[in-house]
Amino acid sequence: MTPDAVAVAVMIILLFPMGYFTLASPAFLLVKLDIPPVAQLLRGMFNAHFLAMRVAGLIATVALLLDGRPLAAIGVGLLAALAIGGRRWFLQRMDEQLSASEAGDTSAAGRLRRLHWSGMLCNAVLLAALLASIPYISASA
Repeated sequence: MTPDAVAVAVMIILLFPMGYFTLASPAFLLVKLDIPPVAQLLRGMFNAHFLAMRVAGLIATVALLLDGRPLAAIGVGLLAALAIGGRRWFLQRMDEQLSASEAGDTSAAGRLRRLHWSGMLCNAVLLAALLASIPYISASA
């Protein structure tokens, strides 16, 4: 593969799960999160997103390392590390709010909504950073 093809492949590998999450997650803003199946579906979507970003990030990191782009690989590796470490932290917070909601805490849905917003914001920031890095990754050959 040519250097530009590797950069394009890496971007596609990373943009697919991030783009899907960006399009799918706002739909949960239209429903109440105090409905247990809806909240569980939201948790499942975040879990799947973190797992997809873990796999995509690791594949992209290896591809960049094999292509001789260590600086780009470090950046993408940090994205993968964030997905690996962030998953546990984020899902624990979601589980706490789901348990609180089941126990009758009426404000748990609001805290779950704030977690939802923060997850969407983090994804948007990372997506913007990834899009902004495209010229640098493709030019670093």
